[in-house]
Amino acid sequence: MMDPDHELFTTIVDEGGLAAAGRRLHISPAMMSKRLARLEERLGARLIHRTTRRLALTPAGERLHTDLRAILAALDEAERRVSGVSAVAAGPLRITAPTSFGRLHLAPWLPRFLNDHPRVDLTLNLSDDFADLIEARADLAIRITADPGPTLAARRLATNRRILCAAPAYLDRFDTPRRIADLKAHRLLAADGQMPWRLVGPKGPVTIEGRSHVRTNSSEVVREIALAGGGIALRSLWDISDALARGDVRQILPDFEGSLDVGLFAVQLPQQNPPLAITSFVDFLTNLYAPTPPWERTAIAPDAQPL
Repeated sequence: MMDPDHELFTTIVDEGGLAAAGRRLHISPAMMSKRLARLEERLGARLIHRTTRRLALTPAGERLHTDLRAILAALDEAERRVSGVSAVAAGPLRITAPTSFGRLHLAPWLPRFLNDHPRVDLTLNLSDDFADLIEARADLAIRITADPGPTLAARRLATNRRILCAAPAYLDRFDTPRRIADLKAHRLLAADGQMPWRLVGPKGPVTIEGRSHVRTNSSEVVREIALAGGGIALRSLWDISDALARGDVRQILPDFEGSLDVGLFAVQLPQQNPPLAITSFVDFLTNLYAPTPPWERTAIAPDAQPL
């Protein structure tokens, strides 16, 4: 049986605060604070920074939380083995993902996962911020990046292919670029922080410096401007493949794409025995996106212009 103060600590972290944890455990906020202080005094280490606006784990608190979650998972598995009950994915599963990707390629598949795992209590939060797993109280994050981070456990789900594209209306008005150098004379579209573009071509890496024709902090806005004929964008296939298939945009300079180092990852805090809800969802996504993700099964429109 776990130490009651350890259970209290994990509940505070999972619920994101003393008040919420107290409601779950039916303990007053004053008693919650007193027991947390008692645990910190016993361990000789501050576990949580407490302010009026937010709760944040100290490095010692992060280590303890990671260890306690592994212990809880191991205890649960031990009880199942003794009782002869087969392991079943159950309990809370908090996922964070980029806004557009989550809307297009996670949300439509969640009913299938929940039909297969009805005891999982799933929460999906969408944000384009690079969420800290502990601060966001997330069990799993879907990230599109070249480096998921050395301190996290990560599984690569798919390569994130990115292509240059523009709407037919734009290309009819400003002509189709035939060489990579032609991009200097065109209207380029990118959200804040997305330029310069780092591409890979027949002769190796190429960097495209420039300034977005429209400044915005939203990648979704860039997509809509590109579809409306406002310029040339570097877009992920998961975001633009349907528009390519319809002919709403055309690929240009097909010999140049974004670096394949950027991938789609499922990341979590490292733990020896992660809860079955987490591993089941990661396996579900792996089967969904492999060997070829759905957005790459849509053929690129034949209007792509050769170099």
